[in-house]
Amino acid sequence: MRIGILNSGGDCPGLNAVIHGVVGAAAQLGCEVIGFRDGFEGMLPPGDYVILRPQDTIGILKLGGTILGSTNKGHFGAKIEKGEVSEVPSDIIAKAKKTMDSLGIGALIIVGGDGSLTTGLQLFRNGWPIIGVPKTIDNDLSATAFTFGFDSAVSTVVDALDRLHTTGESHKRVMVLEVMGRHAGWIALWGGIAGGSHVILIPEIPFSFEKIAAFIKRREAQGYHSTLVVVAEGALMPEGEMVTLGTSGEGEIRLGGIGERVALRIQEATGKDTRACTLGHLQRGGSPTALDRILGMRFGVMAVRLAVDGNFGRMVSYQAYHVDSVPIEEAVHQLRLVSPESELVVAAKAVGICFGD
Repeated sequence: MRIGILNSGGDCPGLNAVIHGVVGAAAQLGCEVIGFRDGFEGMLPPGDYVILRPQDTIGILKLGGTILGSTNKGHFGAKIEKGEVSEVPSDIIAKAKKTMDSLGIGALIIVGGDGSLTTGLQLFRNGWPIIGVPKTIDNDLSATAFTFGFDSAVSTVVDALDRLHTTGESHKRVMVLEVMGRHAGWIALWGGIAGGSHVILIPEIPFSFEKIAAFIKRREAQGYHSTLVVVAEGALMPEGEMVTLGTSGEGEIRLGGIGERVALRIQEATGKDTRACTLGHLQRGGSPTALDRILGMRFGVMAVRLAVDGNFGRMVSYQAYHVDSVPIEEAVHQLRLVSPESELVVAAKAVGICFGD
């Protein structure tokens, strides 16, 4: 059996671990793996691909990014907003199918987020043998409790906060760190708690600058002259709008700039010298943590098992410490958001963290 694999959408730490798992498990079962470069685009004629053998994946577990490359642009559907994806034109599907048929591929593993897996679902409904592997550092897919890359992103946030602590204390400043999190605040929540942030602002919990300012002034009165604020890029300003940088060529709204906006408003409300820092793509880069390496490898192994067993139209899923699978159609368009009443939020508030609500 020949198994195809591609990465689609944004990159993240742990993608190479998935490839490692797929290639290693396939070799043990006597299968050959074809890796398509640059996502779905690599499937268009004449095809841009490489045969992957176990020796080709030696040493890639520790590497960030992906040896196959990835893209969120091109012919295979553009993510618009809230998981909405344009349908892939039938002629594009037909061209890619010719490449797959000519290579004799019996299963195609798609490693991607909500948009990429929605495209995968369309292909499956068109008769393609599709297996999905969830990929998003936002950790916001409802059909899996964890996605690889999330732990690495959180670790980057924690490292940044550790550094901002010292510079903020030295100058008695408020330091605002903007992190990723388009619709869900998991990175801000986990990173903020682990990194000792005093204020955490996320899309799921409305906040007001009056309450944040009152909190900072109370800290001042108690003798704490520096405050750390973490804000997710998708958090809504009190007036109800997202802070954006316009739209991409594919129609997706580009978020960014809320850190600076929050810093300005806090300085106006408190009189405190306030500075902002944006982590941006630093959260996507670098070596994956041990957790992400192991989780990615396990996802890759399960994807091969599903392919060999002919369980197509399913996505690998992690629940209750066990890797299994769910139908792709149950996995897409269902974001897992932070509940304001969740145990983690309650625990954070219990130790004095302010959410601005």
